[in-house]
Amino acid sequence: MIPDVHDGVRDEAFDATQALRATGLRVTSQRIAVLEALAGRPHAAVDELHAAVSEQIPGIALQTVHGIVNDLTDAGIAQRVSLPGAPSALYELGRNDNHHHLQCVVCGKVEDVPCVVGAAPCLHPSHDHGMRVLEASVTFRAICPECERNGNG
Repeated sequence: MIPDVHDGVRDEAFDATQALRATGLRVTSQRIAVLEALAGRPHAAVDELHAAVSEQIPGIALQTVHGIVNDLTDAGIAQRVSLPGAPSALYELGRNDNHHHLQCVVCGKVEDVPCVVGAAPCLHPSHDHGMRVLEASVTFRAICPECERNGNG
């Protein structure tokens, strides 16, 4: 079961072992640790996941975490989020809901925004060049309240 995440808070009913088994991935302690780290850190870069997992599994290689994230993405448990100006790709749990993102241009904080219309794809290009559109990705760039209060906006 993929957990529901709202405003950066995950559904506590999330079960990493069940999510792995549901997609046919072998259940390993490393995969469980990476998946649980991702569930608690929406929009995380691989190096952030590596740091979190290293607390539980000392000595785990960054490349191992990259491989696990790729496996989770291929299986649909996780999805890659590419945002303008982000130094690396971010990852979040796959929700299959075609949501969008709000990104602070000062500190880089990222929040989920529901799809503008609600059904994938929620936006349609003016000309599709004969292609079948699968999804639309929108990033709203903004300044978060903390950066605004600190005079960074």
